[in-house]
Amino acid sequence: MDGGIWNFGDVLDAVGGALGEDQPALIHGNRIISWPEMTARSNRMARALIERGAVPGDKVGFYIRNQPEYMEGFAAAVKARLTHVNVNYRYLDDELVYIFDNSDSVAVFYDAEFRGNVERVRERLPKVKTWIEVGGGADTPNFAESYETLATTGDAAPLSMDRSGDDLMFLYTGGTTGMPKGVMWPHGTWRDSSLDALRRIYGAAPENMEEHLAFVDEVGRHGRQLPACPLMHGTGLFTALGAFLNGGAIVTMENSHKFDPAALWATVEKNGVTAMAIVGDAFAKPMLNVLEETPGKYDLSSVQSITSSGVMWSMEVKRGLIKHMPQVALNDSFGASEAVGFGMSVTTAEGVSETAKFEIGQHCKVFSEDGREIAPGSDEPGFIARGGAVPLGYYKDEKKTAETFKTIDGVRYAVPGDWCTVAEDGTLTLHGRGSICINSGGEKIYPEEVEEALKEHVAVRDALVVGVPDDKWGQAVTGIVELSDGEATDEDTLRAFVRTKLAPYKAPKRVVFMDDLKRAPNGKADYKGVKAFALKELGIEG
Repeated sequence: MDGGIWNFGDVLDAVGGALGEDQPALIHGNRIISWPEMTARSNRMARALIERGAVPGDKVGFYIRNQPEYMEGFAAAVKARLTHVNVNYRYLDDELVYIFDNSDSVAVFYDAEFRGNVERVRERLPKVKTWIEVGGGADTPNFAESYETLATTGDAAPLSMDRSGDDLMFLYTGGTTGMPKGVMWPHGTWRDSSLDALRRIYGAAPENMEEHLAFVDEVGRHGRQLPACPLMHGTGLFTALGAFLNGGAIVTMENSHKFDPAALWATVEKNGVTAMAIVGDAFAKPMLNVLEETPGKYDLSSVQSITSSGVMWSMEVKRGLIKHMPQVALNDSFGASEAVGFGMSVTTAEGVSETAKFEIGQHCKVFSEDGREIAPGSDEPGFIARGGAVPLGYYKDEKKTAETFKTIDGVRYAVPGDWCTVAEDGTLTLHGRGSICINSGGEKIYPEEVEEALKEHVAVRDALVVGVPDDKWGQAVTGIVELSDGEATDEDTLRAFVRTKLAPYKAPKRVVFMDDLKRAPNGKADYKGVKAFALKELGIEG
């Protein structure tokens, strides 16, 4: 199949022309934007960007929270053949300057909430010619323009442009070391990788635009996707983009400043949400707690699937959610910003998968550090690699591109650095990123496995595990634990508990307690920060 036909702008033009006023595209509280309205607004915004000097291939920064303007602005960018650049809204001055400068952004959508930050850094960013403020209203500052004004004035007709499946979308990822890197995804490549998921679910996927529009009419337009995690991270953006391209509605939470599981369930009920994106237990545990505390309060019969990616999603929490939604399929996706489809674990009422076990993706293999393919069933750990539809590499970083995107036996793979073992039946057991693997007494210990064991204790809300310098062990396994409200336990109890779950050598040598592990909005762990905390608590020099 020719992946070049799948330009996001062309797809959104076709879908927008096929759906009527009764079909919502974007839902935010009581605000509902229909597909025809979203199409007109994004067409106007695309023209506005071009009129202000943007040309095909230019970059547009998205410095906004989850709201309709994120996906609408995305539609405008791709229709104008411009490249999306995600910006972590927690960034401060130097981080903002880095990402806008590194990405060569010429225009930026930013939240009025972040106006002060923009005012401080804009003089350091001469490449940014257009600042567009979302939600500012009449008091939009002189250096910026009002998003709403641009979206509601001007020509709303489709743009007359020849687009390409080679047009790019950037996804900046912090990774585990160094400054964020922009993963370069051609539209056609990303679409091909997402069609693999449709083939797995439905047995087939659209091969051309006519078939795609038939799929939209039969299936896609009925979807209501709620990204509970930030759209500025891969899990939220990729799941929302899949639903958006298929003609569904994207439902965003009114207050995305802090995750509110009760408000989430109320939004699900109000809007008949069919699918959600979360990030592991960091989201799923609080969601389950609300359901356990208020059983039957919410009508969740519309929910067909919940997808998680990026961190551990424990078996116990999955079982708990299914108890309240017996119809739901829980999709634990093993992927990365650099590739999707490494593996999938689907849990339903009929079957519950083990934590961290995945069915290997169609285009994936496991390799040793020297490029030798790992034999299934050997129990030898190796790196997961994804061939087929993978990105071009990292923007302006040939060295890191060469380290992550490798050609092995004539095939180009994405190898982000995730360790796993592969069973004889092809099942993967994920052990975590190699960069955080702990070498203790000659044994390789994967933090996520120990974290999962710690989190099974009733008193533990969350846990992270790092290695700290140790004269005897080289690195000592150390747990950093956040306790649930009203719960109490001690170090010895938790260490003994882990020894009932794992081989004794994997149990933490020390456990320290932290009020808040300060995970990122997408649930990702700050291993550097918690390690520094542990070193200080234990009086160890790093």
